[in-house]
Amino acid sequence: MITDIKSTLRRHFTNMRGWRTNRKIVVIESDDWGSIRMPSRDIYDQLLRKGIRVDRCPYCRYDALASEDDLSSLFCVLDSVRDSQGSPAIFTANAVVANPDFERIRENDFSAYFYRTIEQTFAETGECERSLQLWKEARTRRLFVMHSHGREHLNVATWLHYLRQKDPESRLGFDLGFYGLSTTIATKQRPSFLAALRFDDAEGEREVSRIVTDGLRIFRQLMGYPSRSFIAPNYTWGRSLEKVLSDDGVTYLQGCYRHRYVGESRSHFRPLGAKNRWGQYAMVRNAWFEPSQKPASDCVDSCLRDVATAFLWRKPAVICSHRLNYIGAIFPRNRDANLKSLSLLLKTITEHWPNAEFMSTDELGDLIHG
Repeated sequence: MITDIKSTLRRHFTNMRGWRTNRKIVVIESDDWGSIRMPSRDIYDQLLRKGIRVDRCPYCRYDALASEDDLSSLFCVLDSVRDSQGSPAIFTANAVVANPDFERIRENDFSAYFYRTIEQTFAETGECERSLQLWKEARTRRLFVMHSHGREHLNVATWLHYLRQKDPESRLGFDLGFYGLSTTIATKQRPSFLAALRFDDAEGEREVSRIVTDGLRIFRQLMGYPSRSFIAPNYTWGRSLEKVLSDDGVTYLQGCYRHRYVGESRSHFRPLGAKNRWGQYAMVRNAWFEPSQKPASDCVDSCLRDVATAFLWRKPAVICSHRLNYIGAIFPRNRDANLKSLSLLLKTITEHWPNAEFMSTDELGDLIHG
């Protein structure tokens, strides 16, 4: 009962301030596309045998590169549902564009960092050879539009530090081509390897800025267009990064209603449509569809409650739904079950709100911008 009350209050509180509209707009923002995370089922099993409880973290258990079959299955569901304008459901797919080059890092004795672009990674991964092409084709069909999630979903400085210190779990993961060990299952207390844009000092802040700029450059090169919106890995970024993003053409900053900048002790509120000094608009997630993270709960019903509350407050429903929900590389039933739930969610939305409109993040941002 107390949990239900807290959830209800959270829903209303998130929607109380910010930009409003009478239109029933639905945006689905999905993070982590392009990141390796768990390389394969074999690596997953090896880590378990070594005592690393990857089964206790849904991201380590399910998340992996999306195969061609994963993508085709997701696109089929999105294309099967139409809104009041006759448009299919669309994912704003936030992608990283690089992953560690494990071989070169080892050759340099962990003294420097090297990466490989997702184009190179996909080409070398049997079930992903056409994944980048499928992303681009889905964009032309208005099913899947890519935006930037940074260069890689990895805090380079922190990861290299623990590798140089010969941390047993970090080295074990490295030997298996795995860097994404969550702090929730690591045996040693340490900073997150996944909060890519966290920094500890001025030099770290400058390096993070260089990484983001490099990532946006690679994004333009691979996708053929600049990313107009950005979402920081683990929702973690510093205040100075916003100007760096603005200088590169990023107008819309995805995130949550409450945010605390790196290096600052107090958090602040980010109402939908709030504009910062660089003219960038806050895009705020106010609905959640994460069945892989909460398999025991009714995620469809919970998300529909989020959507209803958003519409009650005359807000767009901006649904957060990470990539891991749609991946079958480690456990195929994860993808299959969640796609059925996604289909049910989308169809129920269009039935309950016949005037619903599916939009991408940048389309909603342009509407707010006017």
